[in-house]
Amino acid sequence: MIPREVLKKIRRIQIRTSHKVDELLAGTWHSAFKGRGIEFEEVRPYQIGDDVRAIDWNVTARSDQPFVKLFREERELAVQLLVDLSGSQSLGTTTQTKRELVAELGAILALSAIKNNDKVGLTLFTDQIEKSLPPRKGSRHVLRLIRDLLYCQPIGTGTNVRGALEHLNRTAKRRTVVFIISDFQDSDYEPTLKVARRKHDVIPIVVSDPRESEMPNVGLIRLQDAETGEVIALDTASRKNREMYHRLFRRQREVRDSMFRRCRLRPIHLETGGDLVEPLLKYFHQRESRA
Repeated sequence: MIPREVLKKIRRIQIRTSHKVDELLAGTWHSAFKGRGIEFEEVRPYQIGDDVRAIDWNVTARSDQPFVKLFREERELAVQLLVDLSGSQSLGTTTQTKRELVAELGAILALSAIKNNDKVGLTLFTDQIEKSLPPRKGSRHVLRLIRDLLYCQPIGTGTNVRGALEHLNRTAKRRTVVFIISDFQDSDYEPTLKVARRKHDVIPIVVSDPRESEMPNVGLIRLQDAETGEVIALDTASRKNREMYHRLFRRQREVRDSMFRRCRLRPIHLETGGDLVEPLLKYFHQRESRA
């Protein structure tokens, strides 16, 4: 049983995100992901105008007349959320932390999938798999999923995107729409990402905070790495240090985005304190137009 106070918070996030879910479902979600697969239905005799590529040669050989395969579109989707809960998600210098942004985003995607009669699952990861729920339907399932997004206390602090993708490749038996929600502060996962992309429909969602790109001038400070625990002293009054910090951020972003391009993936970029729905709608409309 989910405790009453937890249910109240889940209900609040459902209410807060309901209009955002409705916006995504106003034709956009289904149009962006429709027809992700087809299932064989039957064969029938060939008719003039049929695509010759659809001929079933085995049946044709047995019956001495041409037959074609008929397929029906598989409308039901399997959606899997791969969500990063590493230590860096605790950063937040606006109205929310990255962890809060991730929880709200995950709730929006999960509720959109359920309302569209799709199955949705969840994998929470750090430098290990923290929790994994296979794709299912139903309101009770999505309530549990939102609860885990909000309240899971991870054991690990680091980020292992490769491990999360390997877990996906082992456990997802059918083609799945996979949203990887992370700040992607990791490396050496490109080969595994390419394998996942060949098997699934992979959509990276990059979450960030404004302070990750620009360092403010606040004098001498102590900084602690939320994932490794390493502490350093840094003089932010130094223009050289601030410029070096920005160059490092820009270089990391370029390396990550180049990797996505090599994998032929188009990431969605979201920032704490910013709008969630507009970037998603823009991305889904672009998918629809390309399809």
